Amino acid sequence: MQASLNKKPLSIFAWAMIFALVAIIGFAYVKWIPYYAKVFFAQTHHSIGDSIISGKASSAPPASWSAALDYAIAYGKSIWKAMILGLVLGSGIKVLLPSRWVSAALGRLGFRSVMRGGLLAIPCMMCTCCAAPVAAGMRQSRASVGSVVSWWLSNPVLNPATLVFMGFVLGWGWAIFRVVFGIAMVLGIAYLAERYADPSEADSLNQNLIPEVEVSTDSILVRWLREFIALSIRLLPEYLVIVLLLGAARAWLFPVFGADDSIVWIVAMALAGTLFVIPTAGEVPIVQAMFALGMGAGPAAALIMTLPAVSLPSLAMLGNVFSLKIRLAIAIGVVLSGVVAGLIAMLIF
Repeated sequence: MQASLNKKPLSIFAWAMIFALVAIIGFAYVKWIPYYAKVFFAQTHHSIGDSIISGKASSAPPASWSAALDYAIAYGKSIWKAMILGLVLGSGIKVLLPSRWVSAALGRLGFRSVMRGGLLAIPCMMCTCCAAPVAAGMRQSRASVGSVVSWWLSNPVLNPATLVFMGFVLGWGWAIFRVVFGIAMVLGIAYLAERYADPSEADSLNQNLIPEVEVSTDSILVRWLREFIALSIRLLPEYLVIVLLLGAARAWLFPVFGADDSIVWIVAMALAGTLFVIPTAGEVPIVQAMFALGMGAGPAAALIMTLPAVSLPSLAMLGNVFSLKIRLAIAIGVVLSGVVAGLIAMLIF
């Protein structure tokens, strides 16, 4: 009887270790090793590539089906490995990690869980869309609204590789600017999201947790695959449609000519950056290209803060775990953060 009682905790621990191993190997392959090599390229060439918005051209192509498809292909080539990893980990959280563990670590409301969520994101370095499936899995396993939002935003905004790229390409002043305002953005928006969560969402931590994983090896693998497929079907079709639409509309969102240091352009770029979708560190070559066309520091700062933080596709992907009120609070928080950053950048740079 005692051996039977001890079997389940050991099995749960073993599967948790497998989840951790998959995460470490996945992040090393998709993020850490490629970014390590890319740092030296950025240091030597003061560039990490062409702007994904316009490529080698001076402006984005006119809105068309071809522009939509070209952008979707270029974007897809940049993020597909990270998206698969996000789906694997997002489904794995629900299957391999006991909900009581996630809830104990990240389930409490308040500053401590928000900080833990942000710190856990630092080594992950995912873009907002690839982090969305993991954020969904965290929330469904009873992580608090604030900790999930903090983890989700910290991935792209406080990505250490992006900060290094930014230092070598745009200057270390911009990298420091991003760190300072990024921390304020993450903490402020996480608090805002938690503040505007409905009581039913906040109280969900006190409801019954999802069932623990089964001890059968086959049942866990089958369930993991089932969750992976279900998550993919639920998130990817809508995601692809929105990416195509944004790819077609990029010429309207980023008409950079005349983007001087005015409040109108700062607000316009903050709105565009919040809606648009880019791969990890994509904001660095975008802003570099726009600087070459004469963009002012204010609109540039708005883009630096808003482009990586969220996007219309990533907000849509979290529709099953965050209410419309929370997602609107997050989006408005990002836009306001971009506007404030732009106004302050006008005085600094």
